[in-house]
Amino acid sequence: MAEPRRVDLTVKQKRAILVAVVLPGGQRELDDPLDELRGLAKTAGVKAVGTLLQNRQFPDATTYLGKGKLAELKQLAALQGADAVIFDNNLTPAQTRNLEQELEREIVDRSELILAIFATHARSYESQLQVELAQLLYMRPRLKRMWTHLERTEGAIGSRGPGEQQLETDRRLIDARVTELRGRLKTVEKRRERQVSQRRDHLTVSLVGYTNAGKSTLMNALTGAGVYVADQLFATLDTRTRAWEIPHLGRVLLSDTVGFIRDLPHNLVASFRSTLEEARHADCLLHVVDASSPAAEQQIKTVNEVLKEIGIDSGRAVLVLNKIDALKDRSYLDALRAHHEVAVSVSAAERTGLDQLAGVVAERLGEGYVEATLETGVGNGRLLSYLSAHAEIVRQEYDDSRMTLYCRIPRRFLNALPAEDAHVHLTNGNGAAH
Repeated sequence: MAEPRRVDLTVKQKRAILVAVVLPGGQRELDDPLDELRGLAKTAGVKAVGTLLQNRQFPDATTYLGKGKLAELKQLAALQGADAVIFDNNLTPAQTRNLEQELEREIVDRSELILAIFATHARSYESQLQVELAQLLYMRPRLKRMWTHLERTEGAIGSRGPGEQQLETDRRLIDARVTELRGRLKTVEKRRERQVSQRRDHLTVSLVGYTNAGKSTLMNALTGAGVYVADQLFATLDTRTRAWEIPHLGRVLLSDTVGFIRDLPHNLVASFRSTLEEARHADCLLHVVDASSPAAEQQIKTVNEVLKEIGIDSGRAVLVLNKIDALKDRSYLDALRAHHEVAVSVSAAERTGLDQLAGVVAERLGEGYVEATLETGVGNGRLLSYLSAHAEIVRQEYDDSRMTLYCRIPRRFLNALPAEDAHVHLTNGNGAAH
């Protein structure tokens, strides 16, 4: 299918002024409200050549900024030779259009910047479909702004110039492409649902958290997986699953997921819903937090809000306070721990606190365990194989051609136990089975 002619959603190699309008309840409590935007711009390959900050009770309906700050921004952009202005706010199509006319420079809002980063980092077929869908949904109401270089033809009332005709063509192309992408994603979602369902034979743990909290580093430390790690935002977009051996529990499947961020575009959250299927069905959630960040509490709140949006109960997550090696003031860590009942302090980079984390996860997963005694024939290889994969065999006893196995096993695996020629007794549960 032909692609709609449009301006690409990309900001790479631009010289940009970074702008933030801080509203009540926003980033006022931070020493540097522009810090995260700097990280996003750097990740996108943008060279920041200036910054501008304004505190307002509410945004200007026409240009988001006040008139005085807008004049200051125009002067700053000209002085620094900026190609673009990047806002740490989400702008309406009209506000973007008005700003571009006033400043005569490309205007990029927070959502467009995040989408550009996602597009650059998408590697798998699924994530590429998800990002393209989110970009098209973002772009559609902004097509008129993107076609301002096509002037309307003078003529009678109701006549349409080339720009307006092209708008209609682009909208039809985008709508058709959106329908096609949603169809492809449904196919991918069904395949992922089958994959997740097949993993129900294993205990599963999922890492969630704010972008750049150190989830991939933690995954490498726990599993030796060797997954890609970078000190940048959204280094991971695709879900990866690896085996994690937990002492006194056995093997569990640990999954890493895409990081969240404040004001994540709604269409992006919706598009990545299937990717987060692993987290939705996990037996245990590890909410990884950059404990060295001044915005740690706000980031925890943001992640919990996104989890709620995709139907995950954040209350069942274990909080993992990561990067404690980077803390300058340990009292800040104490304050975080005081506000959160279940929290474990670790340094994934220095591999400290991992044994304690494994113990907490084992305890959390062990809440669904039962102790069972199984009596069967010594040749029952099918049962032995099942127990080796899904249970912890504590002790074995033999009597001629019979053997007795004492084990700990998740209750949901007990229900699927291949127990032909076997007697099962629960020593900490109700009654006997089989």
